[in-house]
Amino acid sequence: MLRKTLLITLLIVLLTACAPQATPTTAPVATEIVITETPATEVVETAPVVVTLTLTDGLGREVKLDSPAQHVVSLAPSNTEILFAIGAGSQVAGRDEFSDYPEEAKSIASVGGSMGQYSAEAIVALKPDLVLAAEINTPELVKQLEDLGLTVYYLKNPLTLEEMYVNLGIVGQLTGHDVTELVDSLKARVAAVDEKVAPLSSRPTVFYEIDATDAAKPYSYGPGTFGDLLIQRAGGANLVTLAGITDAYPQVSLEQIVATNPGIIILGDSMWGVTVDSVLTRPGWEGLDAVKNNQIFAFDDNLVSRPGPRLVDGLEQLAKLLHPDAFK
Repeated sequence: MLRKTLLITLLIVLLTACAPQATPTTAPVATEIVITETPATEVVETAPVVVTLTLTDGLGREVKLDSPAQHVVSLAPSNTEILFAIGAGSQVAGRDEFSDYPEEAKSIASVGGSMGQYSAEAIVALKPDLVLAAEINTPELVKQLEDLGLTVYYLKNPLTLEEMYVNLGIVGQLTGHDVTELVDSLKARVAAVDEKVAPLSSRPTVFYEIDATDAAKPYSYGPGTFGDLLIQRAGGANLVTLAGITDAYPQVSLEQIVATNPGIIILGDSMWGVTVDSVLTRPGWEGLDAVKNNQIFAFDDNLVSRPGPRLVDGLEQLAKLLHPDAFK
């Protein structure tokens, strides 16, 4: 009986030893996924840099703008012409009553100006960020508008073409426009006139009429005016200067006109209805060389009286009238 038990026990041990070993089951090892976030570049919000434009105007006042003006009210025809010439026409929100060039200017809201009377209410209502005044405007008007909280720049009249170029640059700065190309073009045109006029030996005597309300004593341009400057630069001699008159806008007597005997008469007042034929019928004028030789010309006085870029147009036209052979 014992022997049988031992045999059974031995058989179980042998069978167990020959069986394949079971693969031990282990719990799955969780793989830890660590997401390392690369911090994004930190955006630091900063206030925009404000570059204040500070310019000293013709009244010696410091005028400041935080950015180029986008809504400008012009109080003078010359200023309006400058604004359009430099490319700022779309920024003109208002203009004086007499701003009529270029044609687009006529459609812009008028703020008055007849007899020097401007509507402060109309100017304020346009909400300009700049009011561009000129020498035809009084310092009192500038102060009135400034007291209403408006920014006003007073553009002083230039005395030379070179100073006119400077004014173009000032308005360009005020409105954010580069005027280099425009100024270079104007300078080239003036140089072309200078080149043709310089070698000429003769300078005709010119009487430039700006107001003949009293035909026996009409007004003209004297020293220090653009009328005088352009006549000389165009190759002429201004009768007013030759007569020894020193006033800027003198009335010239018939006696002075006859004594100086102009070879050319320019009618800047043709825009007010004065005609060549009307000059021919003036008593005492029939003996003038200009009348006898039919050298009387109607002229657009705006090309002389408005100190803007069209002064160069005036110079070119005067030079062609005075020296037609040189400009064929």
